[in-house]
Amino acid sequence: MTEMRQKAIDLLFEYTRTDALRKHAFAVESAMRAYAMKMGGDEEVWGAIGILHDFDYERFPQFPDHPANGSEILKEHAYSEGFRRAILGHVPDMHVPRETPEAKVLFACDELCGFIMAAALIRPNKIADLGASSVKKKLKDKAFARAVSREDIMKGAEDLGVPMDDHIQTVIEAMRSVAGELGLA
Repeated sequence: MTEMRQKAIDLLFEYTRTDALRKHAFAVESAMRAYAMKMGGDEEVWGAIGILHDFDYERFPQFPDHPANGSEILKEHAYSEGFRRAILGHVPDMHVPRETPEAKVLFACDELCGFIMAAALIRPNKIADLGASSVKKKLKDKAFARAVSREDIMKGAEDLGVPMDDHIQTVIEAMRSVAGELGLA
């Protein structure tokens, strides 16, 4: 494990006690790393952004405390402004432009990771045989995982310039690569 990843995990575990939110962090990390490989980004940095994007949520669940307070904590831990802006940009109400590829990817993957997790958990084989078509079908069911913003999922893929099917499949495959850690094996 790299020093950057260990530092991010340590901070996540200091602020986040629930297993579900920790698993969400690792799901988003896997998606961020997959996109970093596709887009020529720094896998370590993008992965750490994924791990830390919601690390402050349990302590500061109200907007704008999350993610603003978390950004200040990250500043104290010497994370760059660009790193913090990517995280601030994943919350639309912060009105922080998503100008970098990693900021766009974080926004595009955050809600989708949560949705895929929910879709996989109800399947007999979890994520092993989950496909983009099944996820798209579930997205149409407004009662399923109703807290997940379908609008953010659609806008995220659009902002990335990636077809929805390809985007969903990329995130599924990324999450499948860490299925054991996510409880989806």
